[in-house]
Amino acid sequence: MLEENIGYVFKEAGTLRLALTHRSYAAEHRGCGCNERLEFLGDSVVGMITAHYIYQRLPDCDEGVLAKLKAQLVSGPSLAQWGRDIGLGEYLILGQGEAAGGGKNRDSIVSDAMEAVIGAICIDGGYEAARTFVESRLAKVSLSPDETDFKSKLQEAVQKAKKTIPRYEITQTVGPEHDKTFKVSVFVGKEELGCGRGKSRKEAEQAAAKNALSKSA
Repeated sequence: MLEENIGYVFKEAGTLRLALTHRSYAAEHRGCGCNERLEFLGDSVVGMITAHYIYQRLPDCDEGVLAKLKAQLVSGPSLAQWGRDIGLGEYLILGQGEAAGGGKNRDSIVSDAMEAVIGAICIDGGYEAARTFVESRLAKVSLSPDETDFKSKLQEAVQKAKKTIPRYEITQTVGPEHDKTFKVSVFVGKEELGCGRGKSRKEAEQAAAKNALSKSA
């Protein structure tokens, strides 16, 4: 159940449903709202909470470092990963064409819906409820400003050269549930740019991005 994965139970189920409703569905059903207003709210809420979180935890970092780290933490790919971590795509309400085109797995749709869900939590339960959820996500990532972020570097390079963003896919998992090793490949379209392994999906994605960058150097 999505609310279990989020860690928050909505008082108004309709608020959560609205957060999950893409404009493509609303366009097919007259009188049905979509999640764009909640997305607008969630974007501001997640930005504020993230800024406060890293400001408190990195007292020795200057404004430039904090700004770069905040942008990385609330980027589309990062929020799409938050969405995948809670299985958000499975619950999205899409129009027929968008659903048939794989919209439930599209980074832009999942990340926008993640912002909408955060906005919905804020509306339904207040700022503190939203803060609890966002900080639970932030607690799972490294806040080291010195960390080499190969995914961001690769995304910048791909966006500049091909006007799109890379896509990461788990191609193999090895080992027992408590000690898995992931193999991830990174693609642009059908072209594989690189691959890598790690003890978590995030680690393997960074390794794949590093491998792709080394090939293009």
